[in-house]
Amino acid sequence: VSAIAATVFFGGWNSPFGNFMNGPIWGVFWFLSKGMFFIFIQMWLRWTLPRLRVDQLMYVSWKVLTPWVFACIVGVGLWTLL
Repeated sequence: VSAIAATVFFGGWNSPFGNFMNGPIWGVFWFLSKGMFFIFIQMWLRWTLPRLRVDQLMYVSWKVLTPWVFACIVGVGLWTLL
């Protein structure tokens, strides 16, 4: 997941400094460092935020996400009619 996020959102193997330090060896370095950055963020969030109980997840699923999904379906239907 981190490698995909680094490729899609952070430019993959490209240097963040433009053409400076941009080459085949540097590309591997930049890709691995961006991937490790995303791994660090994921671990940090997982260890910092409390775990949700099953009843909390079910509440969010049925009472929050399901009405949003139906509203989005109706919105897309109306949008395609216009």
